[in-house]
Amino acid sequence: MLAGKTMQLKNWPVLLAALALAACSKGPQPAEEDTPPPAVTVIALKPAPVTLNDDLPGRVAAYRTADIRPQVGGIVLRRLFEQGTEVRAGQPLFQLNPAPLKAEFDTAAAALQHAQATHVRASRQAERLRPLIDADAISHQAYDDAVSDRDLAAANVAQAKATLERKRLDLAFATVQAPISGRIGQELVSEGALVGQSDANPMARILQIDKVYVDVRQPAAMLASLHAVRQPGKQRAEILSADGQPYKLDAKVLFADLNVDAGTGDATIRILVENPERALLPGMFVRARLARAAPDDALLVPQQAVQRRPDGQASVWTLDKTGKASQRSVTVGDVINHQYLVRSGLAAGDTLVVEGQERLKEGLHAKPLPWKTPSRMSAAAGHAAK
Repeated sequence: MLAGKTMQLKNWPVLLAALALAACSKGPQPAEEDTPPPAVTVIALKPAPVTLNDDLPGRVAAYRTADIRPQVGGIVLRRLFEQGTEVRAGQPLFQLNPAPLKAEFDTAAAALQHAQATHVRASRQAERLRPLIDADAISHQAYDDAVSDRDLAAANVAQAKATLERKRLDLAFATVQAPISGRIGQELVSEGALVGQSDANPMARILQIDKVYVDVRQPAAMLASLHAVRQPGKQRAEILSADGQPYKLDAKVLFADLNVDAGTGDATIRILVENPERALLPGMFVRARLARAAPDDALLVPQQAVQRRPDGQASVWTLDKTGKASQRSVTVGDVINHQYLVRSGLAAGDTLVVEGQERLKEGLHAKPLPWKTPSRMSAAAGHAAK
C-alpha cells in the first residue's frame, strides 16, 4: 500500500508537466467573429469627361514654295537681293541683259507702223472705189479686191500689236521678280551666267514660312477615332518639339488625305500652323498632339487599384453597401494622369478598393476608409510639417 502511494507521488510532476504543455499548445483561440474587419481605402466611381491624345510624328513643309526661273533667256547682269532675307511679291531679284530684247521690241514696233500704214492706204483705196461701183465705172471684182486688201491690212495691224505687246512683256521679264512674299535662300546662278526657260535648276528659291504645314501619318484604321477627321478645319492641334516641349503656336487640322499608302497602310493628316517667329523650318521633324474621340461618361481608376492575374487579366476589388468584398475582371485602356480608363467591368457608383487588396478574400467584410490622392496626401504632410 505504501509502495503504491510512493509510485503516484513520483509520477505527479510528470502529469503536471504534460498538462502544462497541453495547455500551452492549445492556448486561448479567439472566435473568428471577434476578428476586426481589415481596413482598406476606397473611392466611389464617378463618370467624367476625358480627352485622349495621340502624339504622331510629322515633318514641316513650307506654306508656299516658288522656284525662281526666267521667263526669257539672257545673261545675268546683277543680283538685286540679299541672300537669306525676306522679299516681297514683285520685288526685283535678277537683272538680265535687256539689249537683245530691246532690239526685238523696236523691230516689232516698226512692223506695227508698217502694218498701220498699209491699212490706211488700203482703206483710202476702198473709199475711192465705192462711188465708182455705184456708177458702174468699175467691176464688182475690183471693188471686192480693194475691200479684202483693207480687211487684210486691219488684221495685220492687230497681229503686229499683239507681237509688240509680247515683246514689251519679254523686255519687262528681263527683270526677274519675286512671284510670292517669303524668305529667299541662296542664289543658285551667278552673274554672267546664261539662263533660259528650259533650265533644269532654278535661279533661287523662295519659301513662305510665316505659316507652315505639318504633315503627320496615322494608320488608316485609326482615323475614325480622331476628332480632326470628324470636324475637318475646326479641330485644334498642338505641335511638340523633338524633346517633347510644346511650341506656343496656333495650329489646326485641315484635312486627312483621301489616299492611303498601299505599302504602310498610313494616311497623311495636314495641319496648318501659324509660324510668325519662324520657329518651324521646312524639313524639321516634330510631333503633333491630336485629340482622339473618347466617351463623355468615362470611368478612371487609380493604377494601384488594378491587379493582374497570372493569365494577364486585369482585376479589381469592390465593396458592396455592407462592406462585403468581391473581385471583378475589368478591361482597361489608356493611362491618363496615372489612372486607367476602364472599358468594361465597372459602373458609376461602384465602391472601388484602391489600397489594402492583399488583406481581402472573396466575401470578407472590410472597413472602408476614404482614399486620398497623392496630391492631397502631400499637401497634408506639408501642413503637418508646418
